Amino acid sequence: MNKSSYFIVGKHPVIEALKNNRRKVLKIFLTEESKKTIHRESPNNNLLKDLKIFYKTKKELDNYCRNENILHQGFVAEVEKLENLELKEYIKNQEKLNLVCLAGATDPRNIGSIIRSASAFNIDGLIIRERDYPETSKLMYKAASGSMEHLNIFIVSNINSTLKSLREKNFWIYGFDTSGDKSLSDIKWDGNNVLVFGSEGYGMKKHTEKYLDFIIKIEINNKIESLNLSNSAAIVFHQINTSKK
Repeated sequence: MNKSSYFIVGKHPVIEALKNNRRKVLKIFLTEESKKTIHRESPNNNLLKDLKIFYKTKKELDNYCRNENILHQGFVAEVEKLENLELKEYIKNQEKLNLVCLAGATDPRNIGSIIRSASAFNIDGLIIRERDYPETSKLMYKAASGSMEHLNIFIVSNINSTLKSLREKNFWIYGFDTSGDKSLSDIKWDGNNVLVFGSEGYGMKKHTEKYLDFIIKIEINNKIESLNLSNSAAIVFHQINTSKK
């Protein structure tokens, strides 16, 4: 394995990586059954062409994800990192963009689940701080279920300066927190928007709040204190996606 490569596991993460022209797959490790699955799912496109393929038993493949306690489903691949996308270039001359920004989330499963929901509900991209992004995490790839290959991911060095810059470029910056004074259902999603979510345990940092235009709350049963971060994000993404129709 070279310095810029890492392993991903699971049916959807591996198959979607094989389909992604931007992703370089160096090696693939399969059972005989998982090879048949790939051919069944893409009968008109030989996804395994020109690849180094190694056939293994399920027990042998267990060694690639034993520490993470996740299921490989007979699929393991060694891949290279995707080329970093430049946020400044992406937003040029764009209208009606909806970007999600994670301001402190660090759990790979949560991040992967948010990426999956963002892809499902047509969010245009995710902004995350470099030090918080578990780029090579098998857990994140498994939770994203192949969506890593479909969502634009922008890795930045500083969240607050990024929000400040986007605000100056006429983006509306919305933070989501139980302390919000506006309800999600009352917002009209016009123009370019950034949807900011804080950390799993501490929510939005005070220093980040000064870069927000609005703090929004999701109306839930008052007997329940709050929702899981990835659940909250999925609700917001669905609301925005529905409002476009």
